[in-house]
Amino acid sequence: MRKLKNSELGRISVENFKTSKKTPIVVVLDNVRSALNVGSSFRTSDAFRIEKIYLCGITATPPNKEIRKSALGATESVKWEKVEDTESVIKKLKSEGYHICAIEQTENSIMLNDFSPAEKPIAVVFGHEVNGVQQSVVDLCNQSIEIPQIGTKHSLNISVSVGIVIWDLYKNIIG
Repeated sequence: MRKLKNSELGRISVENFKTSKKTPIVVVLDNVRSALNVGSSFRTSDAFRIEKIYLCGITATPPNKEIRKSALGATESVKWEKVEDTESVIKKLKSEGYHICAIEQTENSIMLNDFSPAEKPIAVVFGHEVNGVQQSVVDLCNQSIEIPQIGTKHSLNISVSVGIVIWDLYKNIIG
């Protein structure tokens, strides 16, 4: 087998990305402290054509050297917005009909492999690398989704979590 060249991958242009139909998923980053994790979240969001990313609280914003390093240009294709208050974003998205899911370990969280996306657009909230999603934000969400883990650790890097969750939602939404 032969590796494909970039020119053989059939990638769309940034202009075509911006006008193409998006996967009905919004990503909310709640006080994510690592700009590298933010950049990776952009790159994953580009890969699955998500609608938008909200960068909340202390979350770094483009232009940023570390975001650029891991995003590889995805900040140019994926729509994003900086908002200081995560709660206001959640309230806005709810009023627009989004089903809001905290990606967090909570009482009554549903395991990702047991989650079936609603027939409405979904917003997924990822939190701070140590403290997770703020409790005040969890309180506003429709539900909490947990990524099943069977090892000795009880958390994953946020960029890994974003990749797992978006991929799982994408394959369930697109079929």
